[in-house]
Amino acid sequence: MPRPATTIVDELGIALANLGDAATGAFTPTLRLGVTGLSRAGKTIFITALVHNLLTGGRLPGFAPLAEGRFIGAKLAEYPDATIPRFAYEQHMEALTGADPVWPESTRRISQLRLVLKFQSGKFLSGLRGVSTLNLDIVDYPGEWLLDLPLLGLSFAQWSAEALERADRPGSGDEAGPFLDALAAIDPLRDASDADAERLAAAFTDYLRRSREHGALSTLPPGRFLLPGDLEGSPALTFAPLPPQRQAVRGTSLYAMLEARYEAYKDRIVRPFFRDHFARLDRQVVLVDTLRALNAGPAAVADLETALTAVLACFRQGETNPLLRPFVRRIDRILFAATKADHLHHTSHDRLETILNRLVANAARKARFAGAETRSLALAGIRATSEGTIREADETLPTIIGTPMRGESLDGVTYDGKTEIALFPGDLPEKPDSLFVDGEKVELNFLRFTPPRSLERNANGDVVLPHIRFDRALDYLIGDWLA
Repeated sequence: MPRPATTIVDELGIALANLGDAATGAFTPTLRLGVTGLSRAGKTIFITALVHNLLTGGRLPGFAPLAEGRFIGAKLAEYPDATIPRFAYEQHMEALTGADPVWPESTRRISQLRLVLKFQSGKFLSGLRGVSTLNLDIVDYPGEWLLDLPLLGLSFAQWSAEALERADRPGSGDEAGPFLDALAAIDPLRDASDADAERLAAAFTDYLRRSREHGALSTLPPGRFLLPGDLEGSPALTFAPLPPQRQAVRGTSLYAMLEARYEAYKDRIVRPFFRDHFARLDRQVVLVDTLRALNAGPAAVADLETALTAVLACFRQGETNPLLRPFVRRIDRILFAATKADHLHHTSHDRLETILNRLVANAARKARFAGAETRSLALAGIRATSEGTIREADETLPTIIGTPMRGESLDGVTYDGKTEIALFPGDLPEKPDSLFVDGEKVELNFLRFTPPRSLERNANGDVVLPHIRFDRALDYLIGDWLA
């Protein structure tokens, strides 16, 4: 998958933006952390937990600055770019801690938040200067947008060939059939009409939506088709892939119209996102709903591997020369996090990490060659279950205990959102290669659970959010900046 193509104007804009960041942060350094995830991976929960734990000094034994007593505190601050929506931290916490807790709404647009962190450096010379300060800027964006970045390096003909090849794969008939039928009924060389463009775009969008519902990830581009926001119905989101044409393409043809709209999508939607936000990140978290792919079967696992490889290829990776940092920013650390670890017993967490490591192995190898670090971690930003055991046929089985969300069903039972159950979630294979080489299907008892209903409070009266390995993630992402 090619890297995003940028123009000289793009690079100049990125350099000027970075220089502006450096000027405003001349006395207080700023770390820009990007958070994304592929389809329902828990981005909102991750950021909410990150902000809350830093604001309240949560229970984070693996977060070195706090464990060593050097972390003084954090506060929310005004974000310098007033044109970007603010991450709705307070509303999300209200949803999680209300009388009837619910999970916050998922990410549907870009949002940002700034935290000012104060700490005592553990380094001798830095410690002599007293209290240090760091601005932590958190950039939240849908993973579907990330998968759009490779489009910058693809022509309409190249993208169409890839999209149609995926739609024609064995096993894609249920999702892609109606779109392929609509495509077969259209002559791309006839005179362009908005009605034909809208009909094809609607069928293509429906195909993408069905693919996502069945676990596919790499079939998502263009990502704004699934999350259009204010752009819904605009010409820039009204196109579809077309087969190659052997005859000359007239400028008034449907093919020429859709090709022009594809280029407009890249230039007016994808490129500004890359230039203004993505290319200015220092660290990146990619949240992965690995369990959902495992539950969907070998095809979904293979598709997830493809998607993650494409994601990593988009990042500007590597160490940045300190002298050039005012102009050039590169992502020097990437965390891949398998979320929803609380849906498994702790005896399977290491296996989940091993599977994620295998999924990102090729991409991580390229990142390390470019000079960036990567790490894989199984975690839960907010833990919705506890653990126990049950006896079944003279065998003791490890279980998770929680309240399935209303409408969730398993083995013919549909839950009401109020009944707590003990569930044996199943086992992950000891050797993850069996999932990739032999196409082994993992049988998991997979349910979505409600947020925890009874939360502890610390000595200051702040809610304590239970988690799994979240402290390790935080230490990896920002611990070295607070050293």
